[in-house]
Amino acid sequence: MSESMKIVIPMAGYGTRLRPHTWSRPKQLVTLAEKSALAHVLDMFSTLPDPDNVEYIFIIGYLGEKVKEYMDEHYPDFNVRYVVQEEMKGQSHAIYLAKEYLSGPMLMVFADTLIETDLSFLADEEADAVAWVKPVPDPRRFGVTELGDDGWVTRLIEKPRDVDNNLAVVGFYYFRDSEALIDAIEKQIERGQQLHDEYYLADAINIMLDEQGSRMRTQKINIWLDAGTPEAVLETNRYLLEHGYDNSEQAARRMGVQVIPPVYVHPEAVVEASVLGPYTAVEAGCEVRGSVIQNSILEKEAVVKHSILKSSLVGQHARVGGEARAVNVGDHSELNL
Repeated sequence: MSESMKIVIPMAGYGTRLRPHTWSRPKQLVTLAEKSALAHVLDMFSTLPDPDNVEYIFIIGYLGEKVKEYMDEHYPDFNVRYVVQEEMKGQSHAIYLAKEYLSGPMLMVFADTLIETDLSFLADEEADAVAWVKPVPDPRRFGVTELGDDGWVTRLIEKPRDVDNNLAVVGFYYFRDSEALIDAIEKQIERGQQLHDEYYLADAINIMLDEQGSRMRTQKINIWLDAGTPEAVLETNRYLLEHGYDNSEQAARRMGVQVIPPVYVHPEAVVEASVLGPYTAVEAGCEVRGSVIQNSILEKEAVVKHSILKSSLVGQHARVGGEARAVNVGDHSELNL
């Protein structure tokens, strides 16, 4: 059997941009279009050449025990190792903590990054590394790849000052030899190469390119989704509902319920005398009565009564009633009932 693919997913951050939901669980467990953001991330690996020969390495921290509970419940057959990052010292530091488990080929993906890509090409990949990129109008908020005349990556640049190079790195990488990456990270840490007190992966990759002679190429994608902020979660939910998660036909069979596609309504949700959609997801155990809900996500066992909601996130077991508004309500909260 060939050496297993290691998939490293750093997820130790506090998720501050997604509060109040991340007070009670990591952002990877926030739900959109039927399942958690983490489940959507794991779906991306279904096209690997040998998807059954995979080891997952989760770099956890804040509320990390909830990630383990989730995986034990929903993915009990997955081979998962957990490494705790107690101090937020950056991407390279997170990977370095897992060095004892890394050998052979490796993928690294950020846990709030969702892309559409077919990974079957990795069976014949000859480059030492691959960076997935997407052309963007203004790359100055991102990292970018700089390409030489031969088309190979010469270096990665964090937050470039100009917009001439618009190939933004999306946070998805392949390394043919994970131990070569660890060697580069060791050099990075020894040299103290940091930005804002964090060790960025781009610096380690540049060491691989400049000093190890590694050859990296880019892989372009068209779809790059994010689940790191309330606005991004709603935008990603809209995309997913438009691309495979819409069950409007079944939802519209409920008596007294008007559905404006696309929507997702879990079969175990209770909906009465309400208008749902467009772009609304109602998860398991929810109760919706006498309400109008648009462009919103109601997480597990949320209750909404006699309310008009638009562009809202309602957390697990939260209860909302009355008035027309946009809300961002965390788990187990109550609002105007």
